[in-house]
Amino acid sequence: MGAILSRYKYSCTKHIRGLGYADFAWQARFYDHIIRNERSLENIHAYIIGNPMKWAEDDYYLNT
Repeated sequence: MGAILSRYKYSCTKHIRGLGYADFAWQARFYDHIIRNERSLENIHAYIIGNPMKWAEDDYYLNT
């Protein structure tokens, strides 16, 4: 599975950079979390619902 994912990411990176996005890079790490109780689930749900509304405040937001 790792080899398949690696090849996929390589191909996508090559294509995206070919489109002119020379500084494109994959996110190096991700945050993994085990949902252990109802409160944790509620917090994650609220984050997923509310986060898109904060996109304009993000450092990487491009108003195009």
